Amino acid sequence: QVQLVESGGGFVQAGGSLRLTCAASTYSFSFHTMAWYRQAPGKQRQFVARISGGGITDYEDSVKGRFTISRDRNSAFLQMNNLKPEDSGVYLCSAIRGATYWGQGTQVTVSS
Repeated sequence: QVQLVESGGGFVQAGGSLRLTCAASTYSFSFHTMAWYRQAPGKQRQFVARISGGGITDYEDSVKGRFTISRDRNSAFLQMNNLKPEDSGVYLCSAIRGATYWGQGTQVTVSS
C-alpha cells in the first residue's frame, strides 16, 4: 500500500514563506505526476501545482511567481513565498502511477 506523507505546514504571517514536503513510502517505482492541491473550509479542493516525471511544471494562476514545485523521484516539494491569507488551507499531495494516491494533508494558516 503506497502512502504519501505531507509535512512542513504551519502558521505564518502574510508575506512569509513555508516549504512543504511530500514523501512517498515506496521507491520500487516512480510516479508519473506529483501535484499539490489545497482545500479551505467550506470550499472545494483546488489545484495548486503539478510536476511531471520529466520536470514539466504547471501552476494555478494565483500562485504563479510565488510558489515553486520540485521533486526528487518520489518526493515532491512546494516552496511557498509571499504567502497571503487566501493561501490558507489544508495542502494535500497527490501522485499518479496507474492509480491516484493522496496524502492526509498538512495545514497552512496565513494571518493578515
